[in-house]
Amino acid sequence: MTTSNEHHDPSPPSAYAAAGVDIAAGEEAVRLIAPLARSTFTAGVLGDIGGFGGLFRLDGYREPVLVSSADGVGTKLRIALAAGSYASVGADMVNHSVNDIWVQGADPLFFLDYIAGGSLNPAIVAAIVGGMSAACKEVGCALIGGETAEMPGVYRSGDYDIAGFIVGAVERYDLINGSGVRPGDALVGLPSSGLHTNGYSLVRRAFDIDGNSSVLDTYYDELGSTLGEALLAVHRSYYRCLKPMQHRLRAMAHITGGGIVGNLPRVLPSHVQAVVHKDSWDVPPLFRIIQQAGGVDEPEMFRVFNMGIGLVAIVRPADAAMVSAVMDGARVIGEVTERPADEGPIRFV
Repeated sequence: MTTSNEHHDPSPPSAYAAAGVDIAAGEEAVRLIAPLARSTFTAGVLGDIGGFGGLFRLDGYREPVLVSSADGVGTKLRIALAAGSYASVGADMVNHSVNDIWVQGADPLFFLDYIAGGSLNPAIVAAIVGGMSAACKEVGCALIGGETAEMPGVYRSGDYDIAGFIVGAVERYDLINGSGVRPGDALVGLPSSGLHTNGYSLVRRAFDIDGNSSVLDTYYDELGSTLGEALLAVHRSYYRCLKPMQHRLRAMAHITGGGIVGNLPRVLPSHVQAVVHKDSWDVPPLFRIIQQAGGVDEPEMFRVFNMGIGLVAIVRPADAAMVSAVMDGARVIGEVTERPADEGPIRFV
């Protein structure tokens, strides 16, 4: 795992500290996170923490295709900072990234992280990486590298940003790319665990969280939790539950920023249309609470949030019941039809 504070400044420690960079804090952060990373190592990992690059041996594939993705958790991090709860955003980043490569059929191999802030608190860094480590172990993905950067002047003291980078692999003949989708196929919606990692800028404004973070402690009976707990629910991973169904899946769409309307068309051939039945699932109460607090109309809600559907799998009608059985709350939410010449790739009814 490569780590540094602001890169290779030749100034003596006292001058560096005066500039706002605490080398000792960075070293303590590395000491705390190294065992968390090692605990995720798989048979493919070569070397140990501390090299300039992570090493991974790719075995067991005949025609491997590498699938990669980079992402972050957006302004959900502001909620975590306000609530003083950090592990969930580390897990969020891993699960989001795993889902992004899994929808193309790729098994996660290794993950790298980047954590930057105005000043590093080793305990916060360790909590974030602890969440990453737990999520990586859950899907058999190695956390083999990362970077911590303390950058006063770019970030204010107490501010953080995190990003993640994942690489997975799939046999070329097992790629899931939507090319086999055809009229008559079923849309199976798998439930989200909440907002996942999108829409938090709207949420922060709707509840004025930046100006009054105590609102996160408000308890809602319909949520069975405080607002903060609901907003920090970990982004659900769909890899383990759907992996046994891999050869029954014609396409999958991870419902992230842009909602169903922005993500499902990404996996559809140009000649088909996805017809989504909005009354086929109950939108979780959290979204209605946000809608009311922010005065947001329903079309915009569906453009911003997942509205309770975190992933859509497209399957043959004969496979719909089996795929729906992989997770409580999964259900058929629509079907694929021929696309009318004057209509778009998705239609809500």
